[in-house]
Amino acid sequence: MNNDDNSRSEQPEDGASAALAAPEQPSAPEKVSGRQRLKAGLWPPRLSRAQLIVAVLLFGLGLGLAIQVRSTSDDSALRGARQEDLVRILDEVDDRTQRLEDEKQRLDDQRTELENSSDQAEEARKQTLEKERQLGILAGTVAAQGPGITLTISDPAGAVGADMLLDAIQELRAAGAEAIEVNGVRVVAHTYFSGEGGDIQVDGKKIEAPYEFKVIGKPQDLEPALNIPGGVVQTLEKEQATAVVERSDDIVVDALRAAKRPDYARSSSP
Repeated sequence: MNNDDNSRSEQPEDGASAALAAPEQPSAPEKVSGRQRLKAGLWPPRLSRAQLIVAVLLFGLGLGLAIQVRSTSDDSALRGARQEDLVRILDEVDDRTQRLEDEKQRLDDQRTELENSSDQAEEARKQTLEKERQLGILAGTVAAQGPGITLTISDPAGAVGADMLLDAIQELRAAGAEAIEVNGVRVVAHTYFSGEGGDIQVDGKKIEAPYEFKVIGKPQDLEPALNIPGGVVQTLEKEQATAVVERSDDIVVDALRAAKRPDYARSSSP
């Protein structure tokens, strides 16, 4: 009797106690998508020292290649030019360098003469007069005469604009032009061109085709400057205009400008 009672006392009283005593069943593993695995593999990045060095080297190599490609594209215009055109451009650069060297030598000679002259006051006066004459030519207040070229532009289609004539002036100046006159108008530092084809004005004065440029300078420099590839002559030909360049040993530029007195500027010399 007592044994039966003890056996009954050791049995669980209810189903809950039996459930607590049962071992836990393992849960099913959570499915991971391919995108999640890829993300976990890439972030956070795990770079070794060797990988970091390789990345820096590859970045430097890519930057160098980009710079090289850009430099190559900038030179494509010259690479496509003919050999005689390249020689002409090189000669023009050499001529400009020589003109600068000559100007430097001339100024050095003037300084030497001024330092060694027994009569420095007289030498200074001569140099002042010569400088005044040169500035008068540049300012257009005195006439000029010397070797140069005549550029005549015909425009039957009325397609030559003010910008094309201004390009011709800039090319001539870059080639060493010292005095320029266009259809009776003296070209100076502040000269401007305006208007469209068939209605061109220079400093407010209307001019008509054919446009005649009288230019004083070294003919061997002025003419090639107009005929470089993609230069003034080729641009005009694309607009059905014609440009004729004639060299001369005696060009006269006698269109004058009135000397303008400045309103505000005053000489700083005592």
